[in-house]
Amino acid sequence: MHVWKELDASVAARLAAASEGERAVFAAGVAERLLRAHEALPPAERRPFTVGTRPLLDAVWAGALGDTAAFTDVKRALGTHYLSDYFHNLGQDGPDDADENAAAAVIAAAETYLHGCADFAVRAGGRAVEAADAWDGAERDAYADDPEEALAEEVRRQLRDLDLIATHAPTLRRARFGLPPATVTALRAALHAPLSRTDDLL
Repeated sequence: MHVWKELDASVAARLAAASEGERAVFAAGVAERLLRAHEALPPAERRPFTVGTRPLLDAVWAGALGDTAAFTDVKRALGTHYLSDYFHNLGQDGPDDADENAAAAVIAAAETYLHGCADFAVRAGGRAVEAADAWDGAERDAYADDPEEALAEEVRRQLRDLDLIATHAPTLRRARFGLPPATVTALRAALHAPLSRTDDLL
């Protein structure tokens, strides 16, 4: 088995053992990194559907960190997506906008927050691995000798994210039911920026 696959199995196992709150924050962090990368592309390369997921991801963050008012925003946005032509069973014959990695990760993060299932969080993480596999330019050149190391490094990042999230596990287990505003603010300060950075080791 390739190293990245072994590491990926570790991520899945840890998400299976994590609380719903930890899973939601993990998925939000992965989606944030991918969406920021997409938002940083030249305007002509950005996809309107993907850029349009920003309000949904912001609502997921708010809910995952303990603001219960965000639940309604997330469920309405996800419901609108399910009723749209972007959610379909037409395969390659249908629009692929929601299959772009950042957009798909945001949707998976919303599903993780609403339903708490580990599978949705794993799906979000998988989109980041797919994005790493699609790197080009300088990022691809950095792993020219071993392209699969790019995948392994992404999964190592996810494991580090889970380590950080675990330090707030007791609080995050209660986040779904609402937390005091001061606690929400403290969690955002402790988790949002570190999980959103492209390079968490800087």
